[in-house]
This record gives sequence, structure tokens and C-alpha cells, in this order.
Amino acid sequence: MSKRALKKYLSELKKSELEEQLLGLYEKFPAVKAYYSFVFNPKEEKLVQEAKLKIGNEYFPVKRKRPRARRSVAQKYIKNFLLLGVDAPLVADVMLYNLEIALEFSVHKNVPDAFYKSMLNSFEQAIQYIALNAILPEFKDRILVIYKHTQDNNWMFSDGFSRTLDAID
Repeated sequence: MSKRALKKYLSELKKSELEEQLLGLYEKFPAVKAYYSFVFNPKEEKLVQEAKLKIGNEYFPVKRKRPRARRSVAQKYIKNFLLLGVDAPLVADVMLYNLEIALEFSVHKNVPDAFYKSMLNSFEQAIQYIALNAILPEFKDRILVIYKHTQDNNWMFSDGFSRTLDAID
């Protein structure tokens, strides 16, 4: 169904029928429920803290012995924040936190090559998002610390980190 056809269909509905459909969507789809919960009660700081806790637990678990170190957990939160329309500096904060916790993890553990490639992808995504939203001055120090760490510790794909940083200069 096209957007135009949907608009036409919705305009023909009575208010009560439209309300019924929205309530049905709210009850049936968790994403709709999450969206409306966020719109009417946007506790962004709480969501960010929850995301940071979950991301940190991936690398330094509290309840289990072995870390999972999955980038996908952070990516899921970031994607959800983007869909909900969370404030750009808060999204950037989570993006950089993911990288910072991964850097700390790499100091203490022996990580596979795929880990470095994954962190390069996260770094590129964070830099692109920060530049696109014109919030670089707010995060420049943290970005430079991350970059310096990758260079000082001879991370794989360190040239990729350099190219990404050069793109914003």
C-alpha cells in the first residue's frame, strides 16, 4: 500500500475507527508501544544509562564469567535510539561509550581480528553521525583519545581509523 492510498483510507475513517486501529496497533506491535511510550514520556537519560549498562555487561559481565563482546548489542540500542529520535548528543555518547569500553576490553583480553574490524565500523559510524549532526566540538576529545589508543596499541586496521579521522578535518 502506498502512502497516498493509506492517507486516503485514513481520511475516510471515522475518529472512533481510527482510534480503534491505533489501539490495535499499540497492543499488537511492541515497536508501536515503545514508540508511544517514548513520545509521551521521553526519559532519554534513563534509556542511555540502561544502554550503557547493557553494553558494559557485554564486555565486563557481572553475572557470568565469560564476556560475549558482541558489537550487535550496542548497534541494537543505537538503531533503536535513532528510530525513536533520541537527542543526537545522547546517541553519539552511546556510540563513543561502546568504543571506549571495547578499548578497555582489548587491553585486558586477547581479541580476534574480527573484533578490530567491527570496532573500525563502529568508529566510522560514530564519526559520520557526529559530523552529520554538527556536534564534533562536543566529542572531539573523546574521539582523539579513542584514535590515540588504536594507534598506540598497534590495532589492526589502524590506517582505517586514520582515514576516518582525516575525513572530518
